Amino acid sequence: MLDEEPRNRAGYESPLDTPDEHDQFSEDEAPHGPSLADDLLALFEDGKTYAEAEVAYQKSRAGYTANRLKSAVALGFGAFGVLHLALIALTVGVVIALIPLVGPWIATAIVSLTLIVVGVVLLRMLKKRIDDIRAAFSDEDE
Repeated sequence: MLDEEPRNRAGYESPLDTPDEHDQFSEDEAPHGPSLADDLLALFEDGKTYAEAEVAYQKSRAGYTANRLKSAVALGFGAFGVLHLALIALTVGVVIALIPLVGPWIATAIVSLTLIVVGVVLLRMLKKRIDDIRAAFSDEDE
């Protein structure tokens, strides 16, 4: 059981006891923590290290993105080239298919005029989109 006697009796020492008298340190002997200047210097160094790490990370990220962008552009041009060849083959096939029906010159004219009309329609759609973009950035209130 617990000892009910007072804990401050002579000769009894435990972690809960604190001495009544503390040894006072003189200013020469007092343990000092880091000064404010030391803390600010450490903060500056930490910030500098963080900034260097962030710059290195962004450089590596930009390099990765540039590498992926190069391959994406190459694949896009390849896909565009293959699609272009497929459309040429389709055009030639349509001309060949129309030759028995209307003759070679009229078949060529039909396919050419159809492609010209489709091209003009697409150009008009493009012009409308560009005009919408210009209107969005114009200073005039409409």
